[in-house]
Amino acid sequence: MKRFDLRLLKDNFYDRMLELMKNDIKDGENAIFLFEIGDFSAVQKSADLIYENGYTLMNSIKFNEVDWTIVVKKVQPEKKEIETKEEE
Repeated sequence: MKRFDLRLLKDNFYDRMLELMKNDIKDGENAIFLFEIGDFSAVQKSADLIYENGYTLMNSIKFNEVDWTIVVKKVQPEKKEIETKEEE
């Protein structure tokens, strides 16, 4: 497990986070990323990017008043299934 402090990058941490996952984290290993929340859009965007790039978001926690922590595992996420209702 490795921990990365991305707070200095402010809202521009996404590319660095994905680069670290690709190059510094081994298959099956966990990474902890710390970043600034701002208006909370970074929380959802980071979760979406993790899923879209084939990693699993294990946890997402508010660290303090301005920072957020996510734990990511380098394994394929479970596929999201969308349920559809049949019309009567």
